[in-house]
Amino acid sequence: MTARTRLLRAGRTAALATAVVSLAACGSAAAVGSSRPGTTRAPATRAPVPSSTSWHATATSSSTTSPTSTTAPAAPGLVRGRVTVVGDSVTIDAAPALEALIPHCRVVASVGEQWTAGLSELEQLRSEGQLGSVVVVALGTNGPVTAAQFAEMMSALSGVSRVVIVTNHAPVAWEQENNAMFRQEVPRYPTARLAHWNALVSAHPQWLYPDGTHMPIGGSGAQAFAELVKAVL
Repeated sequence: MTARTRLLRAGRTAALATAVVSLAACGSAAAVGSSRPGTTRAPATRAPVPSSTSWHATATSSSTTSPTSTTAPAAPGLVRGRVTVVGDSVTIDAAPALEALIPHCRVVASVGEQWTAGLSELEQLRSEGQLGSVVVVALGTNGPVTAAQFAEMMSALSGVSRVVIVTNHAPVAWEQENNAMFRQEVPRYPTARLAHWNALVSAHPQWLYPDGTHMPIGGSGAQAFAELVKAVL
């Protein structure tokens, strides 16, 4: 093979390699996608949330005065000024809005969270000296809650300045039973208040995904959820 032939073959090999790299780059760009004039993207759909998904936010402060209009002094051992929110996947949807709107808010929520699991988390936070003087309970979507379980929750939150119970909204058999129980039991406790999420979102179904339960993070529903909670604090 002459030197000239070797040079020609080397040049063709280099050109082919360059073309392959260019095509790969174009393929990557197409996979990512970009908006082009005259084209319309299909609206994004909400992917199923993994069962391990959770939200454990860090409070911004533990020594400020309470940002809420509470009616009773907090018991010793509670973090004055902190708002602890315990919830499930619906609460995860609203978590960024809650933290942005309510000062010193800490959200502890997990997908599929049951009432008893939320109670255990609050008890653990209290034992560690991390429970806020104000607590929001947004549980019940994933299973029925009895009056006895509600009483157990309120006993565990004894000494908390304000306890906000958020009503459930989901196409499940126990939704009405849970909400009826909340309406009956909350007035029995001077520090407890009811946030009527079910009534509010029922009037605005467009806030929710087609599942009738969850909502886009950062959307109108998440903002309304946070504003409702803040108004009841």
